[in-house]
Amino acid sequence: MKGAKLARWLFKQEPEQFSFADLQREKRTIWDGVTNALARKYLRQVCTGDQVFFYHTGKEKAIVGIMRVVTGPRPDPASDDPKSVVVEVEAVRALKRPVTLAEIKEDAGLADWDLVRLSRLSVMPVSDLQWERVEELGRADG
Repeated sequence: MKGAKLARWLFKQEPEQFSFADLQREKRTIWDGVTNALARKYLRQVCTGDQVFFYHTGKEKAIVGIMRVVTGPRPDPASDDPKSVVVEVEAVRALKRPVTLAEIKEDAGLADWDLVRLSRLSVMPVSDLQWERVEELGRADG
């Protein structure tokens, strides 16, 4: 669709399984393993060129970097589940400093974000205002 506005997303991953540093080293990766129905619905809406926050789950619970989608959604060739979908992403840059979930919860402009409300959701949309605020927090000296 010509002139369509690119969307923004947040993808979560356990850093012990695959971290942002791993992505920076590898440059690109296939984003797979999404099993939640709503997260899969969102993943099917991702388009080439969309920007994505990389969120470390587990002990860290922080947005640590930015990725770009390089191939849109397609069936997961490594899965027997016909509903399984993957996209390919590449590293753009790390945030100057991680933006923690605690900071996000304390920020009035971010408190109603799905990241706070639906804590188990691994793929979710990010509004322009949320994106700009996280970028601002990621530049600040904690």
